[in-house]
Amino acid sequence: MGSDGYLPLFETKRAKGEDGRWGWIGLLVAELWFGFYWVLTQAQRWNQVYRSTFKDRLSKRYEKELPKVDIFVCTADPVIEPPVMVINTVLSVMAYDYPPENLSVYLSDDGGSNITYYALLEASHFAKHWLPYCKKFKVEPSSPAAYLISKDDPHVANQAKELLIIKKLYEEMENRIENAAKLGRIPEEVLSKHKGFSQWDSYSSQRDHDTILQILIDGRDPNAKDRDGFVLPTLVYLAREKRPQHHHNFKAGAMNALIRVSSEISNGPIILNVDCDMYSNNSQSVRDALCFFMDEEKSHDVAFVQFPQNLKNVTRNELYDAALRVISEVEFHGLDGCGGPLYVGTGCFHRRDTLCGRKFSKGYKSDWNSENDIKREESVHELEQKSKGLASSTYDKNTQWGKEMGLLYGCPVEDVITGLSIQCRGWKSVYFNPSRKAFLGVASVTLPDVLVQHKRWSEGDLQILFSRYSPAWYAHGKISLVHQMGYCAYCLWAPNCWATLYYTVIPSLYLLKGISLFPQISSPWFIPFACVISAKQICGLAEFLWCGGTILGFAESGFVISTKVADQDVSQRYEKEIMEFGTSTPMFTILSTLALINLVCFIGVVKEALIGEGMIKVYETLSLQFVLCGLLVLINLPLYQALFLRKDKVSYLK
Repeated sequence: MGSDGYLPLFETKRAKGEDGRWGWIGLLVAELWFGFYWVLTQAQRWNQVYRSTFKDRLSKRYEKELPKVDIFVCTADPVIEPPVMVINTVLSVMAYDYPPENLSVYLSDDGGSNITYYALLEASHFAKHWLPYCKKFKVEPSSPAAYLISKDDPHVANQAKELLIIKKLYEEMENRIENAAKLGRIPEEVLSKHKGFSQWDSYSSQRDHDTILQILIDGRDPNAKDRDGFVLPTLVYLAREKRPQHHHNFKAGAMNALIRVSSEISNGPIILNVDCDMYSNNSQSVRDALCFFMDEEKSHDVAFVQFPQNLKNVTRNELYDAALRVISEVEFHGLDGCGGPLYVGTGCFHRRDTLCGRKFSKGYKSDWNSENDIKREESVHELEQKSKGLASSTYDKNTQWGKEMGLLYGCPVEDVITGLSIQCRGWKSVYFNPSRKAFLGVASVTLPDVLVQHKRWSEGDLQILFSRYSPAWYAHGKISLVHQMGYCAYCLWAPNCWATLYYTVIPSLYLLKGISLFPQISSPWFIPFACVISAKQICGLAEFLWCGGTILGFAESGFVISTKVADQDVSQRYEKEIMEFGTSTPMFTILSTLALINLVCFIGVVKEALIGEGMIKVYETLSLQFVLCGLLVLINLPLYQALFLRKDKVSYLK
């Protein structure tokens, strides 16, 4: 009442808004994002194709005219990538079922390590025994370490005798290499015998050294034969020049140096590149790939053939989802149906000329044998000296290398943008996923390693989206819209985290406050909401199971081979499918915070429901949020165990 006794007949109040309004708006944005991303992922599923090859027909038509194949194996650090592992990969690809005179293997050592060179020198001697053994007994896999571990006692007496000889030779070689790696130096008697070691001098370091190029086996040399008198493949060691003042462009720079150097030594029109931890598991892979390159009617526009990345030490329930089954068994087959898969940086056969920038034209036809007929008269020493300059640290400057030629520079996932640029020049790629896997690699056995790898992939793919090579605009009009969508699905993998983060935090906090964000059980909207969520999750699970996955906890753990440099305790926990956290990292701070938020919210609601009178409210209005929070707590059980229960040496979080 005012001073004059006035009483208003009405009043006006501003709307405060219903509790949970901002939470609903955030969920709406998250759902719109998930819907948009789901549409993108369907581009990888609309037109799946599955390919098979007819190698017998290839042999009938072209056995005497098979093209030269250059194989690139890349390593960068002798500590992270032990030399014994590296030479097992090298030996496995040297043993391909392919004319050895048409096969050249190059090891790029970006670590510039004389230990790695020593290991390759040892492998060149062991190859004289290993390759004829592989040929005689049709060995699979052709990595000595993998074969000797998996080999049962042979039934044939002759093979048993030869197996013992091979095993003894391999173990002796392995011991010599591991002893040198442990001591950090090469035995003096070896240094004095081989001139190649003279290229390492006192001032050489991993990031500052001259080009080191050694042709260990010259396939042209009539004396370069195995113990049975057959020609050996060419084997080359390359450590490109490194200088601190010049950027070396990581793996892309190493690959480009290999392309140039190999063009002088062997110049095979087909190039295979593999990572040093991806050994050959199928000796027929070269012939499989050539079926896609040499078909008279359908091969003219095929630039590269990508094989899947398969891993040998994945546990039965795939503790860290390292196998990426859905990508290799579903999504890449879908991309193959709309223009071709991504180039993933390993296990890929390329046409040399497409890597060097050639554009596709309708009248283009390959002359596979033009280089086979060229005879190089230079001596090994002359070839080495002539080729060294092609691997100098400044060779790329003011050239098209890294821009229009070779692997492209400027992105952590240089392989993806290189493959995209090739496809934008009119070429197609092929995805081939044979029943016997072509290559087997090593999966990470600790969560930090897995997180770092996924961080690199997601950051790199996101960078592509905003770079000049973005599939959204660079590829527009050059590849199909569906193909663009398939690429964008990977480029937008990282932004998915924001919508996911919102869903893992906000509903649980609102649950603790007793505010409903999802439809109540009594609401007519509950059924369609629950059906959409259930259908999405069931389809995802069915897809994963169809690819050979398991429902976690419903199968026994399988035996795995210990990975690169993991210690015994870590390997044992991995085999038992116990998550390994290693040392503390900032990433664990985020994961632990999210896990604890959900645990506190879940315990708080359970306490309120049991002690207070909230049971009915939780059931009627908050049931979906309660279920979501409970699932998040269940998912984070390994984190709670590491935080509160486990006492092993390196698994707890700090």
